[in-house]
Amino acid sequence: MNKRYSLHHIHSADEFTFSPAEYSYFKYGDKSFAEKFAKELFEGFISEHEEILNTDKEIVVLPSPYMAIPTASNFLCFYFKKYLDFYLFQKGKKSSILSKINRNHTYTTDYGNLSFEDRKNLIANDTYYLDKDYLRGKLCIFIDDIKITGSHEYTVNKILAEYDVEADFLFMYYAELMNFDLDPKIENYFNYYAVKNVEHITEVMTKPSFQFNTRIVKYILGLDSSNFEYLTSKVTKEQMDNLLELAISNNYHLIKEYENNINTLTKTELYYGY
Repeated sequence: MNKRYSLHHIHSADEFTFSPAEYSYFKYGDKSFAEKFAKELFEGFISEHEEILNTDKEIVVLPSPYMAIPTASNFLCFYFKKYLDFYLFQKGKKSSILSKINRNHTYTTDYGNLSFEDRKNLIANDTYYLDKDYLRGKLCIFIDDIKITGSHEYTVNKILAEYDVEADFLFMYYAELMNFDLDPKIENYFNYYAVKNVEHITEVMTKPSFQFNTRIVKYILGLDSSNFEYLTSKVTKEQMDNLLELAISNNYHLIKEYENNINTLTKTELYYGY
């Protein structure tokens, strides 16, 4: 089995069945919307395809690939698992298992501005790893927030084929672009709908439901010095400590575009390392 399910279908550039503002906040670290979207996604899926879960196979859920810093879809996946596990509990079945597709590289390019070919070429320079033996014979649910060109799904399917993984695969999305006459850059229309500048970033970071993800870490590290100084003056030292730890864990200190802000974090002793 290799199937796909998406809750919201994008047919036009100005009418949507989900909130672009909520999606934008979600993409920049507001976990409250990750949970909201996950609940909606699970309920939508169950209402249409409950029979897929009527299986004796173990269920594995996997977010979109990442290195060390989780993507926004990782939080969507985490909360989806919460609702899935409660459903399985009610059915007297085993809980699902959270797994991961590892990646070895990162990039500064704004993915939402790329075409399918550009996205595919960018991903082709990356290295992905999954445990093919562990996934064998299971129902594997790959969860992502949005499908625009399908480049990630294409890449994951390619890896599964190369590894000869024998299992059932379900690709699940909160939203999917159905009208391919629309420019793929519509993804950034959603990404930046409510979060357009450093002031908006600081507003998101002051919410109790905030947690760093790949997108917001890259955004902050790419700020010019004046905007970076503004942000650091508005958020907590603990958050900046966490930011530096995450940046180092993802090897962002080796990326020239991020050097200045990482060095600023270190020089101002916002982080006490070894």
